[in-house]
Amino acid sequence: MGKVARHLITCAALLAAADGARAAPDHVDITWMSITNMHFDLGKKQVLADGYITRLPRDLFVNSSMIATQRAAHSDEAAVREVFNAIGGKSAVNLLLTGHSHFDHSFDTATWARLSGARVIGSETTCLQVRAAKLPAQRCRPVEGGERIALGDGVSLYVIRWNHSGDPAVNPAQHNPLELAAMPRPDASGGFRAGLTEDFPNGGGSRAFLFVVDGAHGRFTWLFQDTASPVDLNVPIEVGGRDYGAPLDNLRTAMNVAGVDSVDLWIATGGRDVAALVLPVLKPKAYLPVHWDDLFGAFKAGPARPFADPALEALLEDTGVRLVRPARYMDKWRLDRDGIRPLDNAAIQRALGLP
Repeated sequence: MGKVARHLITCAALLAAADGARAAPDHVDITWMSITNMHFDLGKKQVLADGYITRLPRDLFVNSSMIATQRAAHSDEAAVREVFNAIGGKSAVNLLLTGHSHFDHSFDTATWARLSGARVIGSETTCLQVRAAKLPAQRCRPVEGGERIALGDGVSLYVIRWNHSGDPAVNPAQHNPLELAAMPRPDASGGFRAGLTEDFPNGGGSRAFLFVVDGAHGRFTWLFQDTASPVDLNVPIEVGGRDYGAPLDNLRTAMNVAGVDSVDLWIATGGRDVAALVLPVLKPKAYLPVHWDDLFGAFKAGPARPFADPALEALLEDTGVRLVRPARYMDKWRLDRDGIRPLDNAAIQRALGLP
């Protein structure tokens, strides 16, 4: 190939890269829908994380540890559809993420996929749950951690193998990494058993997701993590004899590959003890707490109490991390290279009848 041809190819590549940067979003609008249900609006890319709207009754479970159930249950499609329509229907959901596969995160994933036509990214367990609900296998991509997924112009998603809350010495069924070995079998009515040792184990621990957006006006980043345990964030996750690395090491690796040494926003749960371990690695500018509300409380009732975690709040203040305080379901913020600020989402909150 001659010098002129090589020069033309190089120029074309540079122009394509510039066009991609101009097309990349310059902000993301983030909605906390309840528990760890999040909506990320990146313009062309609309991402729903978790999405548990059904609210299974507490008495479905045979004990407080939620290990087993008295009967099978169904996703409340009418309730999911109401939220789906309120946020914009199919145009508002073209990718589904599941951090882990317990019922309060993935019980409605197949329903969202059926309504939206969106593909799913999650654990092997989540994909088996989706297939059991009669959706095609190709609609769900299982991820193990370490993947980089291009979501569109300037938008990259880094998958981080993570752990689940709890303690192996106290509540191993909740905490220890466990994947389904086969598709769950629905009962005669098409329902599934939501227990943690039944059809909804955690999915090999969990997956955290690092978003990196390189837009026309600069880079902005956030990490979404829907569970964690301080007990073994430094201990390798092992499933079936395979070592998936320690969560904090996996986070460091993802940040290094992504070329970031801090993030603009950390969306997380786990309280002070988890934050004390993660903050020195992640160095977030702001923190949005999730999974602090009652997972059995009715969605339409909203949070049963205001957010309050004095120990965590003190740590964030001491380390100079801004607390973004959620108050109502469907609260919304805009994140860009200049930081995060609240947006008015009252119209959707009224449409859903939220307090």
